[in-house]
Amino acid sequence: MAVTGTGTGTGTVLVVDVGSSRVRAGVVRPDGTVEHVRHAPLAQSAPGPGLVELDAAHLAAVVVELATSVLAECGPVAGVGVATQRATALVWDRRTGAPVGPAIGWQDLRTVLTCLMLQADGIRLAPNMSATKFAALLDTADPERARAEAGELCAGTVDSWVAWTLAGGAQRPGGGLHVTDATNAAVTGLLAAVDVAVDGAVDGAVDGAGHGIRWAGWDERVLGALGIPEVMLPHVVDSCGVLGEAVALPGAPPICALIGDQQASLVGQGCTRPGLAKATFGTGGMLDLCTGTRAPARAARHESGTFPIVAWRRDGHLTWGTEAMMLTAGACVDWLRDDLGLVASAAETEELAASAETTGDVWFVPALLGMGTPVWDFGARGALVGLTRGSGRAEVVRAVLEGVAHRGADLLEAAEADGSERVATLRVDGGMSANGVFVQALADACLRPVELSRELEATALGAGLLAGVAVGVVPGTDDIADSYRPRAVVEPRLSVTAHRELRSRWLEARERAARTIPELSGIEF
Repeated sequence: MAVTGTGTGTGTVLVVDVGSSRVRAGVVRPDGTVEHVRHAPLAQSAPGPGLVELDAAHLAAVVVELATSVLAECGPVAGVGVATQRATALVWDRRTGAPVGPAIGWQDLRTVLTCLMLQADGIRLAPNMSATKFAALLDTADPERARAEAGELCAGTVDSWVAWTLAGGAQRPGGGLHVTDATNAAVTGLLAAVDVAVDGAVDGAVDGAGHGIRWAGWDERVLGALGIPEVMLPHVVDSCGVLGEAVALPGAPPICALIGDQQASLVGQGCTRPGLAKATFGTGGMLDLCTGTRAPARAARHESGTFPIVAWRRDGHLTWGTEAMMLTAGACVDWLRDDLGLVASAAETEELAASAETTGDVWFVPALLGMGTPVWDFGARGALVGLTRGSGRAEVVRAVLEGVAHRGADLLEAAEADGSERVATLRVDGGMSANGVFVQALADACLRPVELSRELEATALGAGLLAGVAVGVVPGTDDIADSYRPRAVVEPRLSVTAHRELRSRWLEARERAARTIPELSGIEF
């Protein structure tokens, strides 16, 4: 990916990528290459069933340590871009910068009951949003809300915490950079969405014609219901733009990009124009489709099970997208390795699956934690059907890879239906994109070409490119789309008729996995 410009410094930008289980830091060069990558695991714990916590202080220390190490190796940079896991919630002391407790991870389910109780008041929140997690942290650290209401506490998602840390918040008592970008703010569940008739731009947030939503600041009704004082929340800023200096790092380079991880991957794979889509297959799977500047009709889940997302915000203007989700993708490969012992490593699945020409009509439905888009059935469970005496390790492993591929096709079909955009090719990154059998199965299930990202994980690249836009190294987001070049393109091998028959068989198998636990299937968020 070649990008040019007249930015300051070297034209190289530092990137910090905070995922669910590790932190990566590196630099993005003006030609789009990612170099000097260093990574370290995050201190994540599960103190009980459905609970996921992170050590916030450790996270901050790792970010600074890795970033400093990269800068020592590569020299000065023009700016810093930050991509983070979304919706994970933190609360810290504004004066000292000390966390009041562990960060509550986005996967954490401790607030399920709270979410269900709020539905009685017409407030629909999901437990993977930040809102009820902030309240849970306050219930422990400040149950009377005295400190929060006095402005002594700050709340934020991981992007807020990283920006605060890099800007030296811990060394600036009572001060610091307390911000969150629009992509992260939009998944907290705390922004108020207003339906407006649109004729041109509205408050710099909506473009196009017709009806759409705009964000109208923090939602007082939800804040009141959860006891979250607005004074403790961050200021919502652009995803791309100079925000402050990273004084915690050598040379104090400007912080000039904050963005959620999936949106960063969308940018990193050049999907910056309507109709361009990417899928990331890691532990779970996310498909994101860029829909452009026209605002969605509503903020709630769409008919086909996708959600509108903010893809990024620049100069106060929003670009929107549609997101579809599968709850288990690479986790199914981990299951084959760690629990069933059918393979010794994830890499072994490709060779073993390739040794079987077909699955022998064995079907695997990857619903180990329920199913997301399009059905959103929390009571669905994984299913392996069609087994015979002729079904061996190779057939079962191949069925698992093909099952994840068919769920990927489910996500694509749903995103197209809800986003009203036809996707010509699907761009793919994530650990499973290194598996040739899986990628071919995905192309066949989607019946369209699959383009493989040059970066196995495009998140850091996307944050770096947005930072490059902010400092003038990259001319603009259109240039990112123009410059995208995949490392390979995998074409589908099926006829339309064969594809139709294959998808029909898949849907039969998926239906058999549905509603395994009826009481959970009846829950909706």
